[in-house]
Amino acid sequence: MSRNEDVRFVSSAIKIPRSSRAHPVPLLSTLPFARHNLSFHLDRARDAIQGFLAALPRRWSPRFLCSSSLAVVRQEAETNHRRHGKEDEERVLISEVLIRNKDGEALERADLEAAAADALKSCRPNSALTVREVQEDVHRIIESGYFFSCMPVAVDTRDGIRLVFEVEPNQEFQGLICEGANVLPVNFLEDAFRDGYAGKIINIRHLDQVIKSINGWYYKHGLSGLVSYAEILSGGILRLQVTEAEVNNTIIQFLDRRTGEPTIGKTRPETIFQQLTTKKGQVYNRLQGKRDVETILTMGIMEDVTIIPQPTGDPCRVDLVMNLVERPNGGFSAGGGISSGITNGPLAGLIGSFAYLHRNVFGRNQKLNLSLERGQIDSIFRINYTDPWIEGDNKRTSRTIMIQNSRTSGALVHGNNQSDHGGLTIARVTAGIEFSRPFRPKWSGTLGLIFQHTGARDDKGNPIIRDIYNSPLTASGNAYDDMLIAKFESVYTDSSDHSSSTFAFNMEQGLPVLSEWLCFNRVSARARQGYKIGPARLLLSVSGGHVVGNFPPHEAFAIGGTNSVRGYEEGAVGSGRSYVVGSGEISFHMFGPLEGVLFADYGNDLGSGPTVHGDPAGARGKPGNGCGFGAGIRVDSPLGPLRLEYAFNDKLASRFHFGVGYRN
Repeated sequence: MSRNEDVRFVSSAIKIPRSSRAHPVPLLSTLPFARHNLSFHLDRARDAIQGFLAALPRRWSPRFLCSSSLAVVRQEAETNHRRHGKEDEERVLISEVLIRNKDGEALERADLEAAAADALKSCRPNSALTVREVQEDVHRIIESGYFFSCMPVAVDTRDGIRLVFEVEPNQEFQGLICEGANVLPVNFLEDAFRDGYAGKIINIRHLDQVIKSINGWYYKHGLSGLVSYAEILSGGILRLQVTEAEVNNTIIQFLDRRTGEPTIGKTRPETIFQQLTTKKGQVYNRLQGKRDVETILTMGIMEDVTIIPQPTGDPCRVDLVMNLVERPNGGFSAGGGISSGITNGPLAGLIGSFAYLHRNVFGRNQKLNLSLERGQIDSIFRINYTDPWIEGDNKRTSRTIMIQNSRTSGALVHGNNQSDHGGLTIARVTAGIEFSRPFRPKWSGTLGLIFQHTGARDDKGNPIIRDIYNSPLTASGNAYDDMLIAKFESVYTDSSDHSSSTFAFNMEQGLPVLSEWLCFNRVSARARQGYKIGPARLLLSVSGGHVVGNFPPHEAFAIGGTNSVRGYEEGAVGSGRSYVVGSGEISFHMFGPLEGVLFADYGNDLGSGPTVHGDPAGARGKPGNGCGFGAGIRVDSPLGPLRLEYAFNDKLASRFHFGVGYRN
């Protein structure tokens, strides 16, 4: 939050001298850090009540004193009431009640006299009063907030005892001096004092509410600050002293994950400091500190993080002690999964995986991931090295270096077992570098440069360039296609909830650095929007894309399958240079982790199937458009939602679909 200079605004053009007798505000004595002294009010009130008692008949003994502090007086009154019993209930007849200034004259402002008179509850003309009732009305006048002091005076007249309340009004508000408010907005102060103060008598009760609102502003924004002192200077100038606790030092302390004792950490302190938004010299913000804790936890290298403010010798400064418990840096893992792109055969979709992950390379939160996935057809070996935040960059830019060797089924575009040499697979060797960063709230972007060496193989691993229909499998006519791809991607995510709004745009440009390298441009986009409809949720999604230039046929947009148009096999609707797929789902909770879903999908290649090199879709009789509808269930699991769906297509054929995770 930006800082501002000490706030000083004055409504009159007078010079503001410091009063030789500044009167602390009595109602603020219970504020934290307050230094208000009530002795001035106590002395004057005691003198006043003693004088009042002396003017009464002698049978009234001055058994107790009065104070303008409600807490002190009420405690004394209750104690004295128990001590003296019936003596305090003795009454004297009052013939007249007047409101006067300290000189015994009528007040210049009728509204102030009316405010004091309205505050009286017991003291009325021709009424018999006890000393305690007079004392309580004195406090009621002070409680009205308009008066600095109130002294009851008894005057014996021929008509009886006249009770005069001599009041001293507060000064008219002429300006404000606010010191120490470095982050409090100036307009907040101006609005708070303009509404109830401009040209009016200072009301202590209203001032108390203003101070509470200032303290509330600090609390609402998570800031450590409050009004610690208030006084009225001569000339009607209010002076507020605000105390804000600024961050002095942030101390990082690593704790042993078993014993909880301090230990030596493996993470470099500068890596932690880079993540923190709380800096030295800022007013400590507990909400900002909470976000810092969450940020460090999302790094994935800490098991527990706490921030504990510690006092320093300066009451306006605070040290932050950050206790960190590190996770093990890395290890091996193994697992399994299902490839939704392979559906034929009882075990064709099963994939086993083995991986090694190091979460904190060089103590800089850099990630090294080596993984191997192997199925009956698919296999992927991948090496990823990621720096989540490049050192010295202030835009949170990340860098990923990737090397990958993969073999995947060519069935999406070229069908199953369509070559003369058995099952057709696509072999790719890929290497590249990508840079990502957030550039607006909820928006992130990625730029990358990727080299790809790709070609088709039979089940024995031999390269092939044509399928059974004599359609080419490469764009260059060689056994392999080489391409250097410049990539740009932008993603908008409203929240982490699956039903929230998302939008993604992707563009890839093939760079013909060498004459045999492919030149093409591919753009694609997808959007999703969720709506709450009673107990159900409606989720609408649409995706589309287009590619121009010379590109491999197996890179055409494939339509149909679990993540496209359900009711069809993978890629069975069509494959083209262009495509659009729309989907609508209504999901509803059933019981426990089980959720039901109704859905409908539609996909179209926009007549672009024949423009793909070799027309693989036309050779296989794919319709180019199709729709599907059905129902399914979803179960939450540690792997994500497990989806089992049954769908019909527009040919009235039906099939089951099983998937892990939400649709793209």
